[in-house]
Amino acid sequence: MRADLLALTTDALAALTNRGLVKRASRAVESGDRPTIRTDPDGSVHADFSDGVRTTLPPGGLVAAFCTCGATTTCRHALASILAYQADPPTVEPAEPATAWSPGTFTDADLAAAIGKRAFAAARRIARAGYQAQVHRPTATDHAPRVDLPACTVRFLVPHDLGYVHSDAAHGGTDHTVALAVWAFRVADEQDPAAARQQVDVGSGSTGPLGALDDAVALADDLLLDGAAHATPLLPAVAAVAKGLDGARLRWPLLALEDIADQLTAYAERSARYRPEQLAELLAELHARRRAAAKGARVLGTEEAAETQLRRVRLTGLGCRISSAGLEHTADIFLADPATATVLTLRHRWTHADGPAAGSRRVAGTTIAALAGGNLVSESAVRTASRRVRLPAGRLSRNSVLGSAGEWGDLPPGILAPDLAALTAELDRLPPRLIRPRVDAEAVRVVPVAEVRSVRYAPGDQRLDAVVADAAGGTATVSAVHRSASPGALDAVAEALPRARFLAGVVRRGRGGLVISPLAIVAGETVVVPDLATAGGPLAADGDAEDSDEIGRALDDALGLLAEVAHRGGHHLPPTYPERLRTAAATLTDTGLARCGQALAAVAGACGSPERLPTAWADAQIRLMVASDNR
Repeated sequence: MRADLLALTTDALAALTNRGLVKRASRAVESGDRPTIRTDPDGSVHADFSDGVRTTLPPGGLVAAFCTCGATTTCRHALASILAYQADPPTVEPAEPATAWSPGTFTDADLAAAIGKRAFAAARRIARAGYQAQVHRPTATDHAPRVDLPACTVRFLVPHDLGYVHSDAAHGGTDHTVALAVWAFRVADEQDPAAARQQVDVGSGSTGPLGALDDAVALADDLLLDGAAHATPLLPAVAAVAKGLDGARLRWPLLALEDIADQLTAYAERSARYRPEQLAELLAELHARRRAAAKGARVLGTEEAAETQLRRVRLTGLGCRISSAGLEHTADIFLADPATATVLTLRHRWTHADGPAAGSRRVAGTTIAALAGGNLVSESAVRTASRRVRLPAGRLSRNSVLGSAGEWGDLPPGILAPDLAALTAELDRLPPRLIRPRVDAEAVRVVPVAEVRSVRYAPGDQRLDAVVADAAGGTATVSAVHRSASPGALDAVAEALPRARFLAGVVRRGRGGLVISPLAIVAGETVVVPDLATAGGPLAADGDAEDSDEIGRALDDALGLLAEVAHRGGHHLPPTYPERLRTAAATLTDTGLARCGQALAAVAGACGSPERLPTAWADAQIRLMVASDNR
């Protein structure tokens, strides 16, 4: 006898499918259009309909049903077969009392078999972070025990059978929420097995700093194996792990995980914000911080406050960067704080396709252009751990913006870099980017310009390069690349550079020296913000730049290959992927990066092994990122 089929009420069938389909099947059975029922020794029920359709109901729930009608989901024939079986079962036994069972009796082995190992692991991480649930035991009028979780309700429709569990979560019922509901029942059974309704706390949420970081690394491994394309079931685990990191005050890993969540959300929304290379870097960052923390390095940001209310501050605008992803636009405004020798970032986003130009958009009672090129005095600013600043709007905010003549010579060391050779040496001494404090504008500096030695435009690359020198003769390359979000930037840089006194930009090592991506230029007594400039006339071409950076190309190609794992998932790689890795590894070795090549070859050897792939991938991603940052 199939007790599971006999236990299914019309309400349970409607929850598992839909009420309209149940009514249609019920009408057919009541009208006499019943199939012929037969049962195999293994419990499988076969139903033969008069129109030739045959339906099979093996043990394991409705998802295991098969019908020759060709339906891809549970069809009316399957429901009619169940109703016909209930109308004339082979044997009738006394039904178990509704209150005589608890879902807490399911073992972890039962759960892993029902929902899969990955969903089970995701549920484990949520439980370690801790969650609350309300448990409702079955009654004479409601035979289905249920659990109210923070994000959904889970109902157990058939006693002792995980094949008939319904969750109103958006991504279905046979997932991690089933395990969370079972564990909630276990706690309730231990506390008071007779209570009809209980509020329970599951998990301690006290794994400690390294325990919370271990959860984050384990989650990164799961995301790597599933890939962004298959990560939807893991999104609740991301939120739970983030809660654990926040509770342990691990600011830098928390910010990395929040960026991971943003990338996964962007992919799910098909937003242009999603970039596989950025997701790969964030997953590798969690590994890098865990490894450094194990050696005692201070790379977790535990000493940082999540937010700090600032007293009266005077901030100097150092330009801004405009970026876009489809209809989403972002302005990052850079503000120097002389009192702390740091550069803060104010971020403003909008999604309209039309409207005022970026510089004219309103932010906290003023405009982006006024903030990016002026002086801000605020008594209501709030600073985050990543040195991002918020300016509350409304009557209680006290902000004022003054014009600026670009007198940046009084900025403190740490922001002002008058010696380009010393700035280059400072960059060389920095630890790898993956384990540095997560400060948005850590690489923004102000450079006094003593001489502009050359300006060159390469139309094929749509790149403007200029060589500038300081008073001691040290040089740097100012490099600006055309972007659709700021169509007038190259024209503004070309026009302002010959009269430049100061240059604010993002500095990095590259091309064998120092490279500056310009954010603002003080030309005479005017602060020019290139990203806010309107497009001018055509620039004079000096020929395309000769691309001889073979090392850079080899590293970029290899990092692009590694990013495919983060996007597709280690479980879903194509058969040709390992050979492509070996080809890229040989290229790296031929260019002199033998250890990078070995790391990439190790990833190729680990493909197909979920146990070895995450570690091999993280080793290669970290090594190649460090090499790329220092080329």
